[in-house]
Amino acid sequence: MRPFFLLGFLLSNVTATAAIEPISTSIAVGMAAALTGFLATYQNVFYYFHECCRPEWISFNRTGLEVALDRKLFGQHVASRVIQKAVTGFMNNKNPKKPLVLSLHGWTGTGKNFVSQLIAENLYKEGMASSFIHQFVSTAHFPHLSQIENYKSQLQQWVKGNVTNCPRSMFIFDEMDKMHPGLIDCIKPYLDYYENLDGVSYRQAIFIFLSNAGGEHITQVALDFWKEGRDREEIQLQHLEPALSLSVFNNKKSGLWHTSLIDKNLVDFFVPFLPLEYRHVLLCGMAEMSAKGLKPDQDVVDQMARDLVYFPKSEKIFSGKGCKTIGGKLDYYT
Repeated sequence: MRPFFLLGFLLSNVTATAAIEPISTSIAVGMAAALTGFLATYQNVFYYFHECCRPEWISFNRTGLEVALDRKLFGQHVASRVIQKAVTGFMNNKNPKKPLVLSLHGWTGTGKNFVSQLIAENLYKEGMASSFIHQFVSTAHFPHLSQIENYKSQLQQWVKGNVTNCPRSMFIFDEMDKMHPGLIDCIKPYLDYYENLDGVSYRQAIFIFLSNAGGEHITQVALDFWKEGRDREEIQLQHLEPALSLSVFNNKKSGLWHTSLIDKNLVDFFVPFLPLEYRHVLLCGMAEMSAKGLKPDQDVVDQMARDLVYFPKSEKIFSGKGCKTIGGKLDYYT
C-alpha cells in the first residue's frame, strides 16, 4: 500500500468511527500524524542525499568566486572583473528579465574552461559534476553539417527539458568557433526577454559560450600595449569588447557568424581572455605543482616554462598554448 494512500485511508476511517470508537480514533489520528511526520522527514532526507533543484544544492558563493578568480586565474584581470560582476549581479537579481549570457573569447589555455569550472563550483554543490550543468562540445555533439536540422531540434528539446526540470540550469557550449553557423540560433527564443515560453521561464538559466574566435584581435591589442610600453593591467574591457563582438559576428568560420544572438543584443558580455606571458606560465606551474601535492619548486617550473613555445617569433612574449599543457609538462620535469 502506498504511503499517501495509507494516510488517506486512515483519515477517512477517523470520520467513519469517530462517534463510536473514540479510543480507536485517537490511535488512528496518532498514526496518521506519525506517518505525515515520517513522510516529511523522508523527503528532507531524500533531498539531503540526492541532488535536487533546491537551495541545499544550488547556492551562490559570491566570496568563494571572488577568491577563486583572484587566486587561481592568472593574467586575466579583465575577464576576472567582468565575470565577478556579471555573475554576482545576475544571482542577486530576484527577477532577471532574461538569462545570463556570457561569450568567452581567447586563445587556447588562457582560462575559458577554467572560469566556467570556477562559476560551477561556486554555484552548484556538486560543481561540474552537477546534473544541472549541461556541456556541449561542437565537434563531439554536432559534427555533421548534413544533420544540422536534427541538431537544432535536439538542442531545443535539451534546453527546454532541462530548464523545465531546473530553472537554475547552466549550459556551456565549447568550441563555438567550430560550430556550424546558424545552429546556435535555434535557442535564440530561450535567451530573449520573454517571461515564459509555453509555460517555461528561462530567466534564471545561465548560458556560456567558449570560443577561440577573436583571439587575433585580443592578442593584437595586448601586443600594441606592450610595444607602447604600457602596463598590461591598463587594458580595459572597452579596449576590446566592441571590436571583439564585431569580429566574432563577421567571422564566417565561427558558430556565432551573423547570429541573431549578437544581432539582437542577447549576449550580455563578450569576455576577452588575454594571451599569457612567461610570468603567468610560472604562476600556473607553481599552482599545478601544489595541486599535484608536490612542493612548488621555482627552478623546476622555470625550466619547464623556458622550454615552451612563445610568439610572436621576434618578440616571444606570449605562450603559444597558455597554461593548457603545463600539467603534462610538469610530469616530465619532476
